[in-house]
Amino acid sequence: MAGKDLDLDNLDGITEINITPFVDVVLVLLVIFMVTAPVMLKESLKVNLPKTLTSDLNRKATSIGVAITKEGQVIFDGKLLSEENLQNKLIELQRMAPETTFLISADTDARHGDVVGVIDKLKKNGLNYFALQIEKIKATP
Repeated sequence: MAGKDLDLDNLDGITEINITPFVDVVLVLLVIFMVTAPVMLKESLKVNLPKTLTSDLNRKATSIGVAITKEGQVIFDGKLLSEENLQNKLIELQRMAPETTFLISADTDARHGDVVGVIDKLKKNGLNYFALQIEKIKATP
């Protein structure tokens, strides 16, 4: 505006809207979403999801929690079960509700073999739907 005289008698209002700052903000937001979307997808675990041509909205999916302690004990739906009782429960569930989803959570100090053993028991009994529960680590600045 240097070198340009300001004519106070001829103030016609702004006839054009400058959209450059708006476009800049939108593009920055687009870049932020493009960068963070793959990061968010990597934090999830891949699970074998059931495939269907139709959806049954009235069907309520059941899920059962399975916890593994650091001592290798299995807590099935809130109850401590022995190996034999766990096997019997899985056989019963395979007959009654084969599409049950099992939410497996294990203590940080639990042995990897104990977790794999529970997954193996589920699969041997035809119970193929499970998810591993994890806790997201909060990033420290």
